[in-house]
Amino acid sequence: MKKNRKFRPGPQFYLIPLGALLLILSYVVGIRYIIRNLHSYGAENGETNKHYVAVITKSTTSAFWKSVFSGANAAGTEYNLTLTVEGPENEEDYQTQNEMIARAADNGAEVIVFSAVDYKANAGAIDAAAEQGVKIVVIDSDVDSAQVSSRISTDNYEAGRMAGRAVLASAQEELNVGIVNFDKNSANGQQREAGFREILEEDERVRIVDAINVLSTTEDSQERTCEMLREHPEINVIATFNEWTSLGVGYAIREMGLKEETMVVAFDSNVVSVGMLETGEVDALIVQNPYAMGYLGVECAYNLINNLPVENRQVDTATTVITRENMFDEECQKVLFAFD
Repeated sequence: MKKNRKFRPGPQFYLIPLGALLLILSYVVGIRYIIRNLHSYGAENGETNKHYVAVITKSTTSAFWKSVFSGANAAGTEYNLTLTVEGPENEEDYQTQNEMIARAADNGAEVIVFSAVDYKANAGAIDAAAEQGVKIVVIDSDVDSAQVSSRISTDNYEAGRMAGRAVLASAQEELNVGIVNFDKNSANGQQREAGFREILEEDERVRIVDAINVLSTTEDSQERTCEMLREHPEINVIATFNEWTSLGVGYAIREMGLKEETMVVAFDSNVVSVGMLETGEVDALIVQNPYAMGYLGVECAYNLINNLPVENRQVDTATTVITRENMFDEECQKVLFAFD
């Protein structure tokens, strides 16, 4: 009777798991290529290959961002791009933005068009995406990264100066100013306030009484503005620097019945803020061009994908000062209702 022989694997046995390992490695290496090309198709049926661009903004709910999306989608259609557009629910949530950046890079985005909630805290995620080969275009609000190919936005410092000039146009003998700004880590808000302060330094009538930073919500801005006005009843000028804070300040002025006593210079436009301009809770709106930011941002992405020249690394999308005196002019109407 033959003894059972122990099985001694031959060299070919070791080749089986080695081959499986090589197959897995090939899959891992190739998966990113496959994902990147999920957005390209149509070579056989004559369609142009579509490239994937991710647009990631500070939020998605305001008239400002909806106008950005309209511009982005128009450019995406014109240039035959696959486009995703997303942002967090509020304009303080940089963590969600960072997750969106990482997901877009992993899903094969060739370019991310981005507006930063936090100049510093978003930088690591942007740098990591760039290391994966993703090109970066900034719109509206900057990020602390050397990987940005182009910046397309309002000249925020000059926009703040424009707000300052609107204040100095007042005939009042004393200008006791309260500043209501949004997130202090957001580059564009800080640039606007810096420009505003510079202009006010030129006039001896001006005294900055208080300056606060609030959440980018109507509710927090209204509540904190009312608190500021109760604490400093001498304030007769308020400047504020984005859509949500502008609405909150306007509601605060309405709540406290101060529209005759207080001049308000605000930013951006929607149906409510335009109504406040007409009825007197707001005296001037510094209105940006968010549609152009979205359109030019995606157009720049197309140029980067196709190795076309990006001549302007810093693009100013222009700003307009709207008051009750000029708000019904044809050109001002176009600017005010660009969100429609």
